[in-house]
This record gives sequence, C-alpha cells and structure tokens, in this order.
Amino acid sequence: MDLSVWLAFFAAAWAISLSPGAGAVAAMSAGLNLGFRRGYVTTFGLVAGIWTQVALIGVGLGAVVATSATAFAVIKWIGVSYLVWLGIQQWRAPARPLATRDADAPPPTLGRQIGRAWVINALNPKGTVFLLAVVPQFLDLAQPLAPQYLIIAATLGFTDLVVMAGYTALAARLLRTLRSERHLKAMNRVFGACFMLAGSLLALVRRGT
Repeated sequence: MDLSVWLAFFAAAWAISLSPGAGAVAAMSAGLNLGFRRGYVTTFGLVAGIWTQVALIGVGLGAVVATSATAFAVIKWIGVSYLVWLGIQQWRAPARPLATRDADAPPPTLGRQIGRAWVINALNPKGTVFLLAVVPQFLDLAQPLAPQYLIIAATLGFTDLVVMAGYTALAARLLRTLRSERHLKAMNRVFGACFMLAGSLLALVRRGT
C-alpha cells in the first residue's frame, strides 16, 4: 500500500472511529461503571470485533452479507437483540459508586468483558456493509491483498484504541462527580437507553444502506 493511499485511509479511519455508535456507548458505559483502567479493557473487545469484520471482508463473507437478505437479516436481528439486552441490563444495574463496586458487586471477568464488546462490533451488519464500501477503495488489486488487509486492520485498531480511550476516560472522569444514588441511577439509565437506541437504529437498517 502506497504511503499516500495509507494516509488517506488513516484519515478515514479516524472518522470511522469517532462516529458515535454502539462501540462508543460500550466504552463510555465501561468507563462509568469500572473506571478508566479496567473499563478500557472493553476497547480490546471492540477492536477484535472490527478485526473480525475486516477478516470477513477479506475472505469474501462480507459480500455475502451485503447481497444476501437472509444472512443480513439473521446477523442484524442477533445484533439488535444483543444491544437491547445490554440496554436492559444497564438500565437495571444497581446505583453503586465505583468505590463500593469491588466489594459489593465484583466486575465481570476480563474474558467476559472482552467477549461482550467483541459481539457488539462483530455482529453489526451495518459495519460490514460500511467497511465493504470503504475498504476496497484503498486496495491495490495488482498487489497481494493479505498485507493490505493487515495494514487496514492495524490502522483501524490503532484509531479505535485512541478514540475509545477518550470515550472511556470521559465517562470515568464524569463518574467522579457522581456521588448520589439518584445521579448514578440516572447515568445507568442514560447508557441503558443509548444501548437500546443503538439496537433500535440497527433494526431500521436495510441491506444496501
């Protein structure tokens, strides 16, 4: 991949990572509930989900999702159901300040935390179709494709690691100002509503959009 092409994709990658969506909600929710250091672990799952999307495109499965109504619908509704379920869980989460969570409500295991975040990005057919529309514009078909896909995946991973650090830190910093049970409950419900909204918006996505 030529440097000029990579720089163009690098700029596009920032736009992709900065765009608000379920991943940003997940990062902020983790920051709010777990603090920055532990909450940032969620980002590794989100990045793994993006890499899964890139891999699907690389092996041609992305084209199947983009052209098959059945495949698109199955993945879409799994993703919708998962986001709504996360929203309900967040909405109903107990309003405990971070200082008491370790003792009263142990955080999820690292594997579970990463796995939940992976599902959010991996089971998003809108992301597949979007990447399928964007990524080929930066590929040189006359050159080996595998190294180019690796560069693209690494670039998207880097920008997401940086952007999601900002989202996580923002929520973790906000958490320090929230002391009352009423404020914490309100924030849990805000993030729960955001997850459910993301699921509702995904439900409206149609193949080819």
